Amino acid sequence: MTKKINSKLTKLINYYSLINYNLIFKNQTINRYRNNNHIGQGNKESNLKKLQTTIRNIKNCELKKNANNLVFSDGNPNSKIMIIGEGPGADEDNEGFPFVGRTGQLLDKMLLSINLDRKNVYITNVLNYRAPENRRPTDEEVKKYSPYLFKHIEIISPKILILLGSTALNTVLGGEDVISKVRGRWIEKKIGNNKVNIIASFHPAFLMRQPAQKKLAWIDLKMIKDKKLQLKI
Repeated sequence: MTKKINSKLTKLINYYSLINYNLIFKNQTINRYRNNNHIGQGNKESNLKKLQTTIRNIKNCELKKNANNLVFSDGNPNSKIMIIGEGPGADEDNEGFPFVGRTGQLLDKMLLSINLDRKNVYITNVLNYRAPENRRPTDEEVKKYSPYLFKHIEIISPKILILLGSTALNTVLGGEDVISKVRGRWIEKKIGNNKVNIIASFHPAFLMRQPAQKKLAWIDLKMIKDKKLQLKI
């Protein structure tokens, strides 16, 4: 009987140790949002608002002059999976969110195929304002907005970074490679204080024009699913 009591007592002590019982009875709140960059949830929210305000106040920008809305982001800022596209289209410009309309619907289906949705990823673009006639961004425009993009990545501090399209690929990794030569493999890069696992894949808009490439995009999606499991995200 005594042995049973001692065994139960030992298990109880171990249990309370695991759940940090000493913190439960303190009057102080527990910070559950610490990460390697020491940005808690409150600081992250504040930093994102500051970045958004900074972008909104950009001067001498033709993109901004011709756009209806600043398109900043969508999804969960506490996610460890971040998606970067090229820039807003007409639908995004009207609604103020990235990847809406038909392109957004395809992205949602792609995410759903690997058990993800906008509640557990974070989405943004290289450019925050629509380029007229949905044209490709100029090098000058990308150069102007890339510092804000890298700051955005630093604030979110993702473990997995998904680059959709050549503009996102070249902006983040440099060079002039095309997606077909880079997709299908992981690249590690340090951005700020954070080491990120990066994969590039086709932009949903491209897949709508070239549906035969969806089979390759599916390979990339499965790689993302496997990496997600590997990193316990």
